[in-house]
Amino acid sequence: MSDVIGLVLPFFGLIFMGFLVARITRQPIEALGWMNTFVIYVALPALFFQLLAKTPFERLTEWSFIFGAVFSTYLVFSMMFVGSIVLSGGRIAESTIKSLAAAYGNIGYMGPGLALLAFGEEAAVPVALIFCFENIMHFAIAPMMMALSGDDKSTPLALALGVVRKIVLHPFIIATAVGVTGAYFEVRPPVPIERFLEYLARAAAPCALFAMGVTLALRPLKRVPTEMAPIAALKLVIHPLVAWVVLSWVGNFSPEWVFSAVLLAALPTATNVFVIAQQYNVWVQRASASVLITTLLSVGTVTGLLYLIKSGALPPDLFP
Repeated sequence: MSDVIGLVLPFFGLIFMGFLVARITRQPIEALGWMNTFVIYVALPALFFQLLAKTPFERLTEWSFIFGAVFSTYLVFSMMFVGSIVLSGGRIAESTIKSLAAAYGNIGYMGPGLALLAFGEEAAVPVALIFCFENIMHFAIAPMMMALSGDDKSTPLALALGVVRKIVLHPFIIATAVGVTGAYFEVRPPVPIERFLEYLARAAAPCALFAMGVTLALRPLKRVPTEMAPIAALKLVIHPLVAWVVLSWVGNFSPEWVFSAVLLAALPTATNVFVIAQQYNVWVQRASASVLITTLLSVGTVTGLLYLIKSGALPPDLFP
């Protein structure tokens, strides 16, 4: 257990440090802009490219793994969506945000750093694949559901172009595509560029986690949504359980791949859910509360999951 605590303490400690510093200095949230820009457009793309470009290309085409991970996420999304539609009387927009809160984990800021710490560089490929394909789905699902609800008045063509633009121009997805291309052609950058990328990649996790803590501090909890219990249960417990069962069922993957996917599924609600809620002015304050509460609860649930994995209590394959 001490090994697991030693693993997660620096990780969650960086989030807490960002939270504490933001509370002490009282800087406006706009002051975080350049930090987020560095993380999203520079540091994490450098990390993804550096790790993927060194990976044998055949390992980047595990379609059964991609299907299992994405299917698990949208099975959880569907559980929350159906329940919310029934209880809310058919409010599609609100139900979409609730469902994203229950299924869209913080796989960008928290995922790479924690998975690489827990499972080593072997985790880089599954993390990048999950991030890339799940975000493609999220970028498509959110505007489509909002259009169905009637809250988005865009024409079908404008809607489709907006979705394609978000996918094609996202820096993480660009970095993933360039990294996969580099792996296919076995391209290696010159040593000075390689060192530069490594320098940037090392800054990715600390800066991302610190920025996340600042973001949580600057969005205070005003109310606890009544839907918080099912959202937290689905996001932190049901989602990783579903991912574990589905991936055991659809293929025979290495333990590092299965456990990386399960760990990513266990991460708390992504801050992007709050951004999407703000964009459509739907369930905004409660989306913010979902991010904060699931992040706090994840200190215990993620630590417990890692203990089960590291102790061998959780087998990597249910159906060997």
